[in-house]
Amino acid sequence: MKEQWWRIAFGGDDGARLVVAPGDHLGAAIGVAAVRLGKRGRVWPLAAAPATPGEVPLGESVGKGVVVEREVPERVDAFRPPSGVIAALDAGPRMALATGMAERIADEALVVEAVVAGPDARERFLSVVERLPVVDNIEVRVADHYDAGETTDVWLSPRMREARKAIRFLDDFDVELLRNGHVDLSVYVRSPRSTWRLTQHKTLVWMTVDQALHDKVRGWLAASGLERRDTLETIADRPHHHYRPATSSPRLKLGLRLNRAGLRKVDSIARPTGS
Repeated sequence: MKEQWWRIAFGGDDGARLVVAPGDHLGAAIGVAAVRLGKRGRVWPLAAAPATPGEVPLGESVGKGVVVEREVPERVDAFRPPSGVIAALDAGPRMALATGMAERIADEALVVEAVVAGPDARERFLSVVERLPVVDNIEVRVADHYDAGETTDVWLSPRMREARKAIRFLDDFDVELLRNGHVDLSVYVRSPRSTWRLTQHKTLVWMTVDQALHDKVRGWLAASGLERRDTLETIADRPHHHYRPATSSPRLKLGLRLNRAGLRKVDSIARPTGS
């Protein structure tokens, strides 16, 4: 991939900062900037946008991974998004996203969707997987915007039957899947028919036809501190960017890893014309 420069706003222990950093993809640029800024305390990305030509360092700075600090725009949302998705820095000012969960009914299934900040999204996802009575399959949906692919590829695991096998797989693919904003990750329970999903926008979505199991999962999420809300706004409702971590695999290599782990590609969906 061709190197690109990005403007990235970071939150941190000593306040927000804005940098300009290079990378083959957004996640790589975030990684370069985080190493530089992390020397002064913990940091986390908040928003990003492609840098304009006038914002790119010239001369000796180009190609050396030098990060240039700028003044932070006032409109940057303080909400800390989970790894893999980030607000668009050029979007207009909005109220900060709020964590919480909301319920609905879809296609006769009971649904809970939750917005969770930062690494808590990953932790809550794994916590529910560990508590499920059984895990039958894991589905990995690799979006067409992963490394500018032409298709959304759907991978399915063999029958697992045990939650511990699912946890072992998810631990092995932590960076590749859980922290990757180009992937939808679903855990399936065949009976009662249920799905627990970490979406590419890093929301948590629970769907089931069983009221008793629904009440348990909703209770687990409530006990973790998520408040019930009548409506839920997610980062998908706002201008945003998806990215994969700097240490993650390119699209082709991820497919090879999934295949070696025993998953098979069950579908390949072409990108809609004009998108």
